[in-house]
Amino acid sequence: MCIRDRAALAAPPAAAAAAAAPKRKLSEYQKAAVEIKQLVKADPNKGPTLVRLAWHSSGTYDKAQRDGGSGPGTIRFKEELAHGANAGLGAAVGWLEPIKRKHPKLSYADLFTLAGVVSIVQMGGPAVPWKSGRVDGKPAQVTPDGRLPAADKGAPKATAAALRQTFGRMGFNDQEIVALSGAHALGRCHPDASGYAGPWTPTPTLLTTAYYSLLLNEKWTPKKWDGPLQYEERSGKLMMLPSDLTLVQDARFAKYVRLYAKDSKRFYADFSAAFAKLLELGAEGLTPTSYV
Repeated sequence: MCIRDRAALAAPPAAAAAAAAPKRKLSEYQKAAVEIKQLVKADPNKGPTLVRLAWHSSGTYDKAQRDGGSGPGTIRFKEELAHGANAGLGAAVGWLEPIKRKHPKLSYADLFTLAGVVSIVQMGGPAVPWKSGRVDGKPAQVTPDGRLPAADKGAPKATAAALRQTFGRMGFNDQEIVALSGAHALGRCHPDASGYAGPWTPTPTLLTTAYYSLLLNEKWTPKKWDGPLQYEERSGKLMMLPSDLTLVQDARFAKYVRLYAKDSKRFYADFSAAFAKLLELGAEGLTPTSYV
């Protein structure tokens, strides 16, 4: 009996079965997803920025005009990256370029949204259903600046109205607005990008319900500094934007903040559904696609 045969006989049944099982063949999307996961694992701070890239690439959709959204992947163009809300996202596009070169059949539009859902999972969030089939467009399809949510409209009622107008243009209701806002559990603001500064939560690379709990349980006061109006809690280490506080100042929003603060399972389910809907805006003929 050869050495290999004796080793096979000595191996536990489960181990032997695993060794004998054929290696699963990954699709190009799954291969790209593995590489995105490795990118975020190597530098967890890239995860929130990739989620923001996916968000901003999709959040330009206008259901009345029937333009914008994730379909053409126009956030890769300098014309769209120059929009105020997209400051700093050119770096995220650059992080994905090596993956795009390895998988040229993937459109940029698919890659940007795939990076968002993979990053969500890598940061402890729910698996978000994802569809492929977006076709890259041209610079002429870049939409006008100003379609993404504003952090402040000068007063709580005006800020709440602007949130409803912006999200309503994309087809979202109050519950979905609050669910999507939960992504502010991730990342931080940078003065050289948005003008604001600091993280929303103490765990900016984990998607949890801390954002909602902090909104409800901390005392938020205006930060004394030379920058735009933002709020801080007692320690001064965390921040909230005026649009964040609007979610507890407005009664119709606040009921969902309270719901998600106490029910993480409901938050993950609602966030997953709303984020999947967001990433499909402006795209047609998509196919449900596994990325795990």
